[in-house]
Amino acid sequence: MRGLTHRAVDEAAGLPPGSTSNLARTRAALLELALSRLTELEMRALAPAYQSDEVDLSGLPGRMAEALYIQLQDRRRTLARYELALEATRRPELREIYDAAGRRFRDPAVALLTAMGSREPVRHARQLVAFGEGLMFDAIAGAGATPTLDELNEAMRDLLAGMLR
Repeated sequence: MRGLTHRAVDEAAGLPPGSTSNLARTRAALLELALSRLTELEMRALAPAYQSDEVDLSGLPGRMAEALYIQLQDRRRTLARYELALEATRRPELREIYDAAGRRFRDPAVALLTAMGSREPVRHARQLVAFGEGLMFDAIAGAGATPTLDELNEAMRDLLAGMLR
């Protein structure tokens, strides 16, 4: 987290010095922008899983597995989000943004699971997101190996089948 500075962002983006400071005057504002950007990038990865006309067990596990697989390929981005999650435990203003970001992932899952016939879509959506987060954390920050796409597909198929029986 210490490496995230206005100057570092300017340099990484190839911007003139001070450009980032014009957009985010404080460190808190910079952290908020970083979290918002990470949320947008992760939503892009998950969009195909959530935005499909196919709402049955034949296609959803594969789409969810592919979204997780994409996330696992960009370790730096996911680690940055974990760092921001920890920072959000110490900064209430960042916590609000982090919680809103979480709803952006859970709400579409609720709608999707409702359409698939879940008897408890809110609970199941929380479990689905937590399951994905747990797999990513274990592979990226834990002691687990990075699962293959086939392993993720099988895990998602098992989880969703249990939820929707």
